[in-house]
Amino acid sequence: MSDYEGGPANEDDLSLPRATVYKLIAEMLPEDIACAKDTRDLLLDCCNEFIHLVASESNDVCEKEAKKTIAAEHVLTALQDLGFGKYVTEVQEAYDEHRKQQTKDRGRKSTKLSQLGMTEEELLRSQELLFAEARMRFQSQTSQAQSNGNTPGSASSTH
Repeated sequence: MSDYEGGPANEDDLSLPRATVYKLIAEMLPEDIACAKDTRDLLLDCCNEFIHLVASESNDVCEKEAKKTIAAEHVLTALQDLGFGKYVTEVQEAYDEHRKQQTKDRGRKSTKLSQLGMTEEELLRSQELLFAEARMRFQSQTSQAQSNGNTPGSASSTH
């Protein structure tokens, strides 16, 4: 049984961020239209209920296929089963766009390394050298402070 079916201990644990939903509502409405707080709260409750409904149905589809992880296909099937078939194409397009963006972001991360012009081993050696130099500077400062009668981290100034 999910937490939701058993009654949530803390409703905020199973809710969309209120400010985010309010912002989406404001962006969707024309500038000359205001939305009462009660209406925004009702829309927030509807959004939460919709997500729980789709998640629960997606879980059922996933279990029917003897899978342990809900995949995008399970969500699309759940939308169809729940009578939201006319949105499946738009949801699939949004998902495809999301996947493209993820691939692009991954590509950017890998090109940063290749643009440095050094192999991973060379970068590691360079990092180790920088750490060794920093360690030597620190030890030098520490020994210098000790020879002056100060201990590292102690306040030696007299006022």
